[in-house]
Amino acid sequence: MFAVEMRNITKQFGSLVANDSVNFSVQKGEIHALVGENGAGKSTLMNILYGLYQPDHGEIFIDGTMHQVTSPRKAIKIGIGMVHQHFMLVTTLSVLENIILGSEPLLKFDRLNIRHAEKSITELCNRYSIAIDPKVLIETLSVGFQQRVEILKLLYRNADILILDEPTPVLTPQEVEELFNTLRNLKNQGKTVILITHKLSEVMSISDNITVMRRGKVVERVMTKATSQTEIARKMVGEDIEYVQKSKSIPLAEQVLVVDNLSASNDRQLIAFQDVSFTISKGEIFGIAAVEGNGQVELTEVLTGLRSRNHGKVTINGIELAKYERTHIGHIPEDRLKHGLIKELSLAENLLLGKQRNKIFYKFYCFSKAEITKYADRLIHQYDIRPPIVKQSVLTFSGGNQQKAIVARELSKDAPLIIAVKPTRGLDIKATKFVHDALLSERSKGKGILLVSSDLEELLLLSDRIAVMYEGEIVAILNANETTERELGQYMTGSYGKSA
Repeated sequence: MFAVEMRNITKQFGSLVANDSVNFSVQKGEIHALVGENGAGKSTLMNILYGLYQPDHGEIFIDGTMHQVTSPRKAIKIGIGMVHQHFMLVTTLSVLENIILGSEPLLKFDRLNIRHAEKSITELCNRYSIAIDPKVLIETLSVGFQQRVEILKLLYRNADILILDEPTPVLTPQEVEELFNTLRNLKNQGKTVILITHKLSEVMSISDNITVMRRGKVVERVMTKATSQTEIARKMVGEDIEYVQKSKSIPLAEQVLVVDNLSASNDRQLIAFQDVSFTISKGEIFGIAAVEGNGQVELTEVLTGLRSRNHGKVTINGIELAKYERTHIGHIPEDRLKHGLIKELSLAENLLLGKQRNKIFYKFYCFSKAEITKYADRLIHQYDIRPPIVKQSVLTFSGGNQQKAIVARELSKDAPLIIAVKPTRGLDIKATKFVHDALLSERSKGKGILLVSSDLEELLLLSDRIAVMYEGEIVAILNANETTERELGQYMTGSYGKSA
């Protein structure tokens, strides 16, 4: 008997068929990976299973019984839980308060039974080997520990089927290892785990079976031990993928960026980073590795003029900048909707941003719609942005395709410095390879690139040097060819050189 069986699921959004008669099944007590390109339909399928969407056609069976999963509340009631990419936690509350929120154990007269809640959470932690203090505030926890809280929330609600959507991009290697140990413990206790991820190396190491989707359909269901990472990648995109290879070109002596003794505060007027100094040469990719909240975001905001600095100097091509000058920088921001796109504009209009005063597009005090469309069509084709509809609102595109639009616009600029913050977040294998190739191409043209990423595999693959930030300071600058994910993870968590 399957824990989950979805039969002939069809879901259509307008003319777009997101799921096309999909059959998807998961055995009880297994870790099942669901993979596919952006737009393949895997997130839509899981949102249907969790009750966020309703299928146009098809049936859902849980433990052999047919259910209509009309809402997340109904999903939770029948034992299905989901951990989203962006955690649903109240940071000012404690671990315990977040876990019981909405399912509070009550005594007479609606008094909260804290003792019962503490006992239940402690028992869950012991049963599944999840080490966490129920009394600490969420805002004091690392991303890895916050993820544990999300899992505990589901277990507290008696979830037997856990869906994890892209759970590892923000985790250090050590935290990924701890998460996988937790998932194995859940599996050993009879829980069923569905894992949505783009990281095929993780799929091969943790899953029992793999379902591959492409263009709204299931194209493969295979035992993990009977396939390979290369074969799964080929099934996902329908063709062989040649993984990017970084050349051993030597960066030029001329420096494109000099950061000298830079400091800035965060939104709470506390020091975000201090006394940061580094240089980037022409033809160099300089990576920054850090766990979220260690000043790397504020650093990029200062360099791009989105945040004022307390002191220090920034020099680009020998010119000291008093404030952000857009002609000097191509910027792929972390928050694509807040800083990367204008939500009210179309895809074509967003692709044009920064070039709208170019004489090609602006003639006789009017925009040339023909030239704008021609330019947008070229970028859409080059970066495989889907659907290829220039007039469509950018808000209707998936997160991955929104990211492609930003990457296309910023890399098409003739800027000596490119600041890329998590440039492949939410992108599939094919699109990720394209962005990697594009960044390496810019490097070969002599551009300086600052790459900020929580994906250590990506940093090691692309960077020439990697700086590690911890508690607002650069604690190490390492040669990318001479370090490892584990060493970077130790610096990122402040544990380098400490005994285990």
